[in-house]
Amino acid sequence: MQTDSESTTAVARGAAHLPQVTETRNPGMALDMDWVMRAQANTSAIERRAATLPGRRSVKKDYQAAWLLKTISLIDLTTLAGDDTPGRVRRLCAKARHPVRADLLAAMGIDHLTTGAVCVYHDMVPTAVEALAGSGIPVAAVSTGFPAGLSPFSLRLAEIGESVRAGASEIDIVISRRHVLTGNWQALYDEMQQFRAACGEAHVKAILATGELGSLRNVARASLVCMMAGADFIKTSTGKEGVNATLPVSLVMMRAIRDYHERTGVRVGYKPAGGISKAKDALVYLALMKEELGHRWLQPDLFRFGASSLLGDIERQLEHHVTGAYSAAYRHPLA
Repeated sequence: MQTDSESTTAVARGAAHLPQVTETRNPGMALDMDWVMRAQANTSAIERRAATLPGRRSVKKDYQAAWLLKTISLIDLTTLAGDDTPGRVRRLCAKARHPVRADLLAAMGIDHLTTGAVCVYHDMVPTAVEALAGSGIPVAAVSTGFPAGLSPFSLRLAEIGESVRAGASEIDIVISRRHVLTGNWQALYDEMQQFRAACGEAHVKAILATGELGSLRNVARASLVCMMAGADFIKTSTGKEGVNATLPVSLVMMRAIRDYHERTGVRVGYKPAGGISKAKDALVYLALMKEELGHRWLQPDLFRFGASSLLGDIERQLEHHVTGAYSAAYRHPLA
């Protein structure tokens, strides 16, 4: 029979791998239109595969706690509201530094844990950079006319530069959906290349806004084009669309990442965003990522969740794991 000490140790082993490795930047490649146009998506098969995953993949007890701790290290803790204030962002950054109560971490044998990043609008980048100084937690800024991406192109490029100069080390850009909907892949490639260049040393996440792209085939092709143009991550959504991250879309994007890696040897990251608010849903995404791309993609430099309320539910689940009782949501404030 497993003792409490052995149980705690098992959880600690499962969550201890929070490496600060950084994947080599994606240098991109020439646009390969033959490859892009060969990309297809069997929607019914994809939906069947995605529908079976929640029932086939579940983890319990110590293993569940370990996976939830891993999930926390992958969260881009986000606030993108019109009423954001410096005080709210500072509280969010404090939560990113200490995402779980110290007594709960101690009970599971974990002495240090942070979120993957903090994601904010450009105006809040200096506040976040100051609040996170010395923590090693990167600041991500949404850019390029987020969320619609319809501001003048010169202003979108300038916005990237301003955020980088303000201290953002990751830039979440939005693509022009019209290029995808009209099949203008060269225009999408050229746009993404210029965004990538404007980011300089900052890693760039390309937001596809998949809920507005019309089909899974378009998602597959847009994913490939953005990676060819140098995107370090591809991201599902802004969180502002009617439909955000889904398992079928995630499956398509993960397989595009796998194809790109097999062809080029370059690993590109993946970020589902919008609508992932429950711990059990995050576990399904982790299982899908592990099945499709393997353990290496379960690290913060290659996998992020764009979320805010997700962290609160995870902390409640961890408290239940430690104490056997669920707490009220207000005992785990985010900001």
